[in-house]
This record gives sequence, C-alpha cells and structure tokens, in this order.
Amino acid sequence: MRPSMRLARRAGAVLLAAALVLPVALPVLAQARPAPDSFADLAEKLLPGVVNISSSQIVQSRGDRLGPEMPNFPPGSPFEQFFRDFLDRNHPPGQHGERAPQAPPRRMQSLGSGFIVDASGIVVTNNHVIEGADEITVTLQDNTILKAKLVGRDERTDIAVLKVTPEKPLPALNFGDSDRSRVGDWVLAIGNPFGLGGSVTAGIVSARGRDIQQGPYDNFIQTDAAINRGNSGGPLFNMDGEVIGINTAIYSPSGGSIGIGFSIPSNLAKTVVVQLRDFGRAKRGWLGVKIQQVTPDIAESMGLKEPSGALVASVEEGGPAAVASLRGGDIILKFDGQDIKEMRTLPRIVAETAIGREVPVTVWRDGRELTLTAKVGELPDDQKLASAEPDKPAPAQATELAGLGLKLAPITPDARDRYQLGPDQKGVLITDVAAGSPAADRGLKPGDVIMEVQQQEVNTPADVVDRVDRVRKTDRRSVLMLIQGQDGPRWVPLSLTADTKREPG
Repeated sequence: MRPSMRLARRAGAVLLAAALVLPVALPVLAQARPAPDSFADLAEKLLPGVVNISSSQIVQSRGDRLGPEMPNFPPGSPFEQFFRDFLDRNHPPGQHGERAPQAPPRRMQSLGSGFIVDASGIVVTNNHVIEGADEITVTLQDNTILKAKLVGRDERTDIAVLKVTPEKPLPALNFGDSDRSRVGDWVLAIGNPFGLGGSVTAGIVSARGRDIQQGPYDNFIQTDAAINRGNSGGPLFNMDGEVIGINTAIYSPSGGSIGIGFSIPSNLAKTVVVQLRDFGRAKRGWLGVKIQQVTPDIAESMGLKEPSGALVASVEEGGPAAVASLRGGDIILKFDGQDIKEMRTLPRIVAETAIGREVPVTVWRDGRELTLTAKVGELPDDQKLASAEPDKPAPAQATELAGLGLKLAPITPDARDRYQLGPDQKGVLITDVAAGSPAADRGLKPGDVIMEVQQQEVNTPADVVDRVDRVRKTDRRSVLMLIQGQDGPRWVPLSLTADTKREPG
C-alpha cells in the first residue's frame, strides 16, 4: 500500500475516533440548482400566449398656437421667459395681435403588453396601459390584430381585463402559486419593450413583498429580469411555465432597465381578474377601520412586548368592525388566523377575504389578547373629505402640559369656529406646541384635539394632566394619546423621558 494512502486512512481513523468521543456539528453546504442549459423550449411554448397591446386616445393640444408647445417649467423659472420669447419670435402673432389658431386635437398612442388567460379571448394587462384609451388593439404573436373591449379595470392593483373576439381559440396561460416562489428562483419575463414585440428576458426573484408606494395592496415581486417600457402588463413566469406575476413597474433613474423590476403577484392578481371578468369591477373585503403602524414607543406604552400588528385609530360607525365590537386603541394581531406583523399587510388580507365571511380577529386590548368575530363587508366607494388648514390665533387662556411642550384648552364655541372643528367634536384642544418638544417631534400642531390618553377619554385639560401624571408614576417611557387632526384620528406616543434627557441650553 502506498504511504499516501496509509496516511489518509490513519488520519480518517483519528477523525472518526474523535467524532465518537465528542460529536461535532458539521456545516450544511447550500447547493443551488444548476442553471438551465437553455430557456428556448420554455419560451417557445409560452410566447403564443403573450400579446402586444396598443391603446390610443384623442388629446387636445395645450398650446394656443400651431407649432411647438411651451415646456412645463416651475413658476418663476428663468427658462419660462426664454422659451416664451423663442416661440414668439418663431411663431409671432398676427398684425392685429391675434394668435394663430389653436392646434387641432391629436391622437396619442401608448404600447404595452398582456397575456391570454382564456381561449375565448380574455386578456390581462395593466390598468395604466389602457387608462383613458378610446381604442385598444391586441396583436397576437402571429401578427393578427384584434380590436379589444375593456371588460373591467382596477386602479388599486393596476389590473385591467380585455376581451377580443378571435376566429379560433387562443393559446391561454395559467396562473401559478406566487406564494411558492422563493428568492433566487429563476423567472422569465416576456413582453413588448419599446414596441419591439415578443421579447424574452431571464432573471431571478430578487425579493418578495416589496412596497413601492403605488397602492394600498402593494406586495410586489422584485426581479432582475430585464423589464423596460412596454413590458407593463406582461407576464412573469416560473420554470413550470406558470404566470406568477404581472410586470408593472421598474426602478430606473435613466428610464431603462437596471435590473430592478416589480411584478404583481399572481395570487393577488387572479382574484381581481375573476372579479373584473364577472362583475366589471373588483369586489373587496372591508373591515371598516383606520389603522396605523405600531411603533416601539406605542408598543411600550400599551404593554406589548414587540411592535407588531395594526393599531386601530378609528372605527367606521356601523361598519363590520363596529358590529364586532372593535374599538379605537385595539391592536389587531391576527386576522382570520394570519399574523399581522406590520400594518400594511392587514388591508391586503382583508381585501382578499370573501365578502360575508365571519372570521376571528385577535386584538390586544387592556394588556391582554382578546378574540372577536367579524363579518367581512364589501369595500364601499372611496370618499373624499375636504378640509382646510386652520390659521387662527390661539385662545388667550391655556393650560400647559409640563414636559411635553403642549398648551391645552377646552373646546368652546369660539374654538370650534376658530379651528373649524365639527359640532360633535369632543376632547381637549391643543392651542400651542413648543418648538423642539416631544409634541413637535411627533407633528402635533395647534388645532389638533386630544380625544384619549392611554385609551381613556378626556374632556378637559385637567383630565389630560391627570392621565399623564398617572402614567409618569408607572415609570413608563411614553404616554399614548389619540389625536384628531386634519387627516383624521391617529395614535401618537409622546416621550415622557425627553425632558429629563435634555441638558439645559
């Protein structure tokens, strides 16, 4: 036997003996799936189900003359006068000062992508691809052009459903389970970038659950598969050829792909698509609460171990939450058995719940968990509330709330008029906020109303002072107040330790 082999065996025996004496946990090496040799077979199968979408609408020229229009500049920009002089020199008015006739209306076109979900001619795309269009055409992979009719659209999720009438059944694509997609999975994007038609790009799932501030139900899949203008509305596929996303947005300082694209997950999209097809609009579950994020300060002030859940700022009168006995100050920890780790997940989960279904809602109230039962309603149409910013002097007499930087006063008829408060508004009026104080740091301002302190109603400045003093005696670091402002009620934690931490200036 060769010496090298003997050494190897001897070393192995020593290691084995050591392992028998003292077990050692060896690291588990992660193994990645090998990259596909080619995406060609999959792309060939999927391309016929992806379509190009062209939409157009007639727009009225904003200019008051034929020729170039004045670019949009900020008011007072030095370029504004420069371009006005330039246009006047090149397109002067008539000899009597009259302007040239206004430019005629023109037809504006936009391009996007879509995909077929039913062989009868049902096509899915983004709402922003067809928004405002008076003509929509769909071009199939074989260059067949079909007129499309809008079946329904949903602005909140940016999804639209179209209907075309083909001469023969179309190749339809299937939705997959987007919840099964994992960061690092291979994906394909197919679409119509810059009007080039059926283009295929490959990448991976870069992240999940992205909130890009596009709507109340943001839960985007992020991918580095190249997505450009014109890809909007096109599908994102997994390696089984299933649609797991609708390509909707990109992050790009230049306007082109830099490898950060966002897709609506299929599990959100397919529910909306069915409703748009059946009803022409999306029908969503509704709980009837206004909520806000649970911050560490809020969690501490309410005796919650960690900042999670959705804090109920107010409850819609007569809504499902009110009927279920939810109230302002509750923290929703679970809805229908699903944990609410952060505020923004609750609207999406509620919206996806079947209307009329009774579900358990677990809340944190008075230092303990409580489970209620709510019957999910249908989300009503949006209500737009108009409000004016008060700019009035404060009443002469006020009570100072030491350490928090607030001056308080009762709500009088004069105060209701001064700060445009409703006739039924209850609570204690904030008349002054000291600069640099805890109250100022939290955005409180004169005209706001303190409705509750530590989930107890207050009606006079003395009530507020008393409640705050009680909290101070418990050695809590903050006090929680329900504030009615111009944007509605919200819970605000005010630090009780800020005044002791600041050194005198």
